[in-house]
Amino acid sequence: MTKFADVTVGAQLPPASYPATRLSLVKYCGASGDFNFIHWNERIARSVGLPNVIAHGMFTMAQAGRYVTDWAGDAGALVDFGVRFSAMVVVPDDDTGATIEVSGTVEEKLDGNLVAVALTARSGDAKVLSRARAVVRLP
Repeated sequence: MTKFADVTVGAQLPPASYPATRLSLVKYCGASGDFNFIHWNERIARSVGLPNVIAHGMFTMAQAGRYVTDWAGDAGALVDFGVRFSAMVVVPDDDTGATIEVSGTVEEKLDGNLVAVALTARSGDAKVLSRARAVVRLP
């Protein structure tokens, strides 16, 4: 029996946590080509009114996408994915950084063995993604 055999509307997916450190942000800068100072330089981030360095919105979105594809077991199973950015992930310069916690709920079953999953992503007390939804093709 697969983990998808009993997927029903309202089923809760197990939560997962993803670290966001200064090093991971610098790596993301290189991978994305987005070297905006607010994502790695605390002095500049504070000078423009931010509380500290912040993660790229797309970095945060990528963690939610990773959550879904890890659950599905196949990145190719992700059919549709969208979010709205609702708060910043503030990443302090320490050994811990920040944590992005992602969870999901099966929202509806669609035709063609597809399910829609509503996602929640939080960092600290803030909901950092809103209207986050993925459509996944189940095996």
